[in-house]
Amino acid sequence: MATSKRRTTVMKKKPRPGGIRKEILQEWRGCEEVLDLNSGIQKAEKFISSILKAAGAEDGLHEDQVKDTWQELAGDFISRHTAPVSVKNGNLVLRVTQPAMRFHLEQMKPMLLTRIRGKLGEDRIKSIKFTLG
Repeated sequence: MATSKRRTTVMKKKPRPGGIRKEILQEWRGCEEVLDLNSGIQKAEKFISSILKAAGAEDGLHEDQVKDTWQELAGDFISRHTAPVSVKNGNLVLRVTQPAMRFHLEQMKPMLLTRIRGKLGEDRIKSIKFTLG
């Protein structure tokens, strides 16, 4: 009779609704159920400026604008032997076809930088770099 009393005391415990299911899912997942599934989601607006800055696009310069400005400032002869490649972090990179032209442009760098800043904005272009290619 002692065993039957024990069974009855165990069976008198009312099962919690969803309790077993919750415990099984918790054990299977290895953690408790997340209350808010959207709590770890970040909005893209938060990261757009840093992504644009890393890509060099925060300068707000369009490729055509830089090319047209360079062609206007450099003239026909120099613009045929050079081309703007990129503007990143305020550094304008120009591709030059010949080493002699690169040397010539290096000598003119302060004047070119002043003129480019005048056309595109003082804070947008900080320096000019030349690459052969």
